[in-house]
Formats: sequence, structure tokens, C-alpha cells
Amino acid sequence: MDIILASQSPRRRELLERMGVGDFRIVTPDIDEQMDRDLPPGELVGRISLEKALAVQAQEGKGPIIIAADTVVALDGAVLGKPADELDAFKMLSTLSGCRHQVYTGLTVLRGEEQYTVSEETTVTFRELSAEEIDRYVATGEPMDKAGAYGIQGYGALLVEGIQGDYYNVMGLPVCRLGLLLRRLGVDCLSLAAGQG
Repeated sequence: MDIILASQSPRRRELLERMGVGDFRIVTPDIDEQMDRDLPPGELVGRISLEKALAVQAQEGKGPIIIAADTVVALDGAVLGKPADELDAFKMLSTLSGCRHQVYTGLTVLRGEEQYTVSEETTVTFRELSAEEIDRYVATGEPMDKAGAYGIQGYGALLVEGIQGDYYNVMGLPVCRLGLLLRRLGVDCLSLAAGQG
């Protein structure tokens, strides 16, 4: 079965492999991700994930199963994307310090005319951070390519006090939801993991 991950994210690639889907291709979608930031965050990421999937389908045809995702961090409904530079990362992390915020991932899975787009929401609580701690975290370089300027799977775990919802969603791929959507298209991840797929 031809499966395409429409993402260059090493985290999404790793999570897909962990799900038992070892045989897939990566095709990077060519779209403008600067969409209407006035949309609610869950709707925004859903639309972007759909655009990514459709862009790859236009290149690759309607045969493959295409998986696309987009993740943002939102504080009080305001979307925080990836930081532009270290100062921007410092500002984002200072804003998130001591606060609860939401991480939204839009997920689209499609093959041919059959398509599913969902949005997953996870609430993350940061502990209070000192300016010195934020500086040290930014100095690791980890925040620079991540929505909200942190990676929960890395050093960013040291900033997180609590989480409600799908942990993997915060990494950029809601694994449970993806597994259910793939099953609708005939891909059973547990069978693949057991060597029966």
C-alpha cells in the first residue's frame, strides 16, 4: 500500500514509524501556510492540513493514502506559530510561563475521493519560568523550529507542569486519532506492528 506523509517533520516521521507504519514516502507539500489567522485555531490547522494533503494529491495522484498535519499553540485563542528568531522565542516562552495553553493539530487523511479532516486539542500547563531559565532553554536551539517555541519531547519537558489530552498531539501528530482514520482506509496499524499487514 502506498502511504505518503506530507511533512518533513522528523517527529511526525518517528511517530508514524512507532505506529507500525514503516513503509511510507515523504512528499513535502508546496502551499502557503499563511492562512486566515482570524479563524479559530482548531479550524485553522484543519484547513492547513487539508491544503497540504490536497497539494500532495495533485502531485502524486489519487492512489496513495496521504497523511498531512499542522500544529499550532494558542494562548487565550491567539495563535503562536514558530518563532522568527531567538528574541521571538524568548517572548513566546515568557508569555506561556505559568499559564495553561492549548495545542491544536489539524490532521487530514485521504485517498482518492475519500477524505477525513479532524482537529485535536491538548491543554498544556507551564510552570513559572525565570528569565534565566528561558534564556538557557532558548540557547539549546530546541525552540527554533517548533510551534510555541518548545518541544515537549525534548528539554521542553522541563517546562511543563501538566498536560490534559493526547501527549503525541503536542509533538505534532495525534496518534490515536490517526490510527482510527487509517483503519477507515483499510490500514490496521496493530496488524502492521505485529507483522500481519
